[in-house]
Amino acid sequence: MTHCIAKRSIPVERVRRYLEPGPIVLVSSRWQDKTNIMTMGWHTVMEFSPSLLGCVIAAGNHSFEMIRQSRECVVNLPTTHLTDTVVKIGNTSGADTDKFTAFELTPLPADGVDAPLIAECYGNFACRLYDDALIDKYNFFIFEVVSAQVATRPDLPETLHYTGDGVFTVSGKTISRRHLFRPGML
Repeated sequence: MTHCIAKRSIPVERVRRYLEPGPIVLVSSRWQDKTNIMTMGWHTVMEFSPSLLGCVIAAGNHSFEMIRQSRECVVNLPTTHLTDTVVKIGNTSGADTDKFTAFELTPLPADGVDAPLIAECYGNFACRLYDDALIDKYNFFIFEVVSAQVATRPDLPETLHYTGDGVFTVSGKTISRRHLFRPGML
């Protein structure tokens, strides 16, 4: 049985509050012996095999040129225990701050790329630039994940999802509908 839901109009610039594609991630990069970390929320899975991620990185962000030149990065998945660090990283420029040192994060070698992974994050996904056709027009990078690792537990971590204005939601309970699922349909 369906039921109608009362609605209200909102300014279109607030749509992201409801449609933000996924959890907040920390993107680490290395170029010319310098490292950086940026907080990012604009990303999406584009393909399963090869594993492709689309990411918007603003041209004014210090990481933009580092990633564009090196053609690689690590997409790190923080959990709620890093909430304050995620916000502080997003509010700090890497142009004049070593964020690994400033925020007491541990850089470790990543398989397949020179950019470091962040040891304190639940997951680390090493990426190489796969397609640069949309960078100039939309700041949209398409990466191929070349190696991936996640913590042994929990299976589904509490991740942060940005809703704007300094507010986050946290991934909630899991709902299974495997009995209705048909492979290849979602």
